[in-house]
Amino acid sequence: MYGHVLVAPREHVEHVVRDFDQDAYLRLQAVLYRVARAVEVVVPSERTYLLSLGSQQGNTHLHWHISPLTPGTPPERQQYHALMHENGVIPWSKEQATELGAKLRAALTAGPV
Repeated sequence: MYGHVLVAPREHVEHVVRDFDQDAYLRLQAVLYRVARAVEVVVPSERTYLLSLGSQQGNTHLHWHISPLTPGTPPERQQYHALMHENGVIPWSKEQATELGAKLRAALTAGPV
């Protein structure tokens, strides 16, 4: 999905709830909120998906996906369907990725979004 961003704690964390005290969890949620709002400023989106995936057998480092849903996406292509990489990969250049990254950084440093 165009604008898909990953957010992860700097320190190694494996469990979405158990490995945080409440204050640390809420601080991380505040970061997710700021990044998701910046994504919505930069990328047209009908809805924004926030989810944490992983398993103890696979990727054991906790991270969140922020995925903006393109406006006009038919209902049958939303939710999990939209997030599955086998349903399409956006071909883009390093320059396009760099440009999007610069826009997201600018939105984040511009102040509260």
